[in-house]
Amino acid sequence: MEFIWMLLIGGIAGWLAGLVMRGGGFGILWNIILGIIGGFVGGWILQLLGIQSQYYLITAFVGAVVILWLATLFKTKA
Repeated sequence: MEFIWMLLIGGIAGWLAGLVMRGGGFGILWNIILGIIGGFVGGWILQLLGIQSQYYLITAFVGAVVILWLATLFKTKA
């Protein structure tokens, strides 16, 4: 059940990150997928920084913004 919540929160974070990012990201579906990946990345980044977060949406949002930013860099190069 926790995995389903993680997917849901990651999806919401990806959608929010797409709204915040300049250019709207990659469309709602890809933003949600990248947000799910970003949820894992956000947890990893905050763990590296020694930050323990109880706010999973914020953690996933941070990761989703980082993933969308990196994906935008690759998108502009192609």
